[in-house]
Amino acid sequence: MSENLKIRFEAFMSTLLDTNARLDFFTDFEKCYENVSLIKVKLSQLNYLLGQQDLDKAIHILWEENRKCFDVLNILIAVRDKDKKVALDENNQPVLLTDYFKTEEGVKKFINETGLGYVFRNRQITNLVDYVFGVEVGLDTNAHKNRSGHVMEGLIANIFREAQIPFRQEIYAEEFSKVESVLGDDSKRFDFVIEAKNCTYLIEVNFYSGGGSKLNEVARSYSEIGPKINACTGYQFVWITDGKGWESAKNKIEEAFKIIPRIYNLTTIKSFIEEIKGDF
Repeated sequence: MSENLKIRFEAFMSTLLDTNARLDFFTDFEKCYENVSLIKVKLSQLNYLLGQQDLDKAIHILWEENRKCFDVLNILIAVRDKDKKVALDENNQPVLLTDYFKTEEGVKKFINETGLGYVFRNRQITNLVDYVFGVEVGLDTNAHKNRSGHVMEGLIANIFREAQIPFRQEIYAEEFSKVESVLGDDSKRFDFVIEAKNCTYLIEVNFYSGGGSKLNEVARSYSEIGPKINACTGYQFVWITDGKGWESAKNKIEEAFKIIPRIYNLTTIKSFIEEIKGDF
């Protein structure tokens, strides 16, 4: 590694961020509210079961009145996809959760064996609409990893806007025949494209707060794609990535630095901006 490359790499590693999250990252309350609104009527009907000591009788009455309200029982145990989740029956055979909601006896079995029966009889929940809103908030925290990439893209987009760098987002390689021809089966969609006078920059963006095999896989993939794109006259591959996760995959990102000339994080991207902003 040349001295200049070593300096760039050390600057990259020393400025990695712990997180790219701002306060609105942690929970999407609007989405939680919308999810609850879709089933609010059924949840309100299920409120009839709260505090009922003879729960089987109460389930029978509600089943006769509107059996469709039981279709949302899955969310009460924090399961969103009821069509895929299964549980083992007394014979250790897998049963779809939805199968329990098809009969009155299935509903009784589900409520009693999941523990909801105890909760209902003792009125440990006072309103299922409010309870499910809390469940949705909890489930939404599991979406952090999915949101992290979108947050990073938003940060990069803001950096480009503030620097008055024109860009396009989510552009397929098919738009660039030279690039498409060299990528072949690797043809893909780029997070950003910047089309300057003298060069078109095809940009990938991601953030990794934790380690794992994913980092090695991404570094390997970009190390293969980058040189192919850079071999096309008028095109350059740019990888903007950040996060302390790279500390656990330092060797892989260091190898990528030797292969991909343009790797930046949220701090070092300033040098890229300064370099290209006069080329429009």
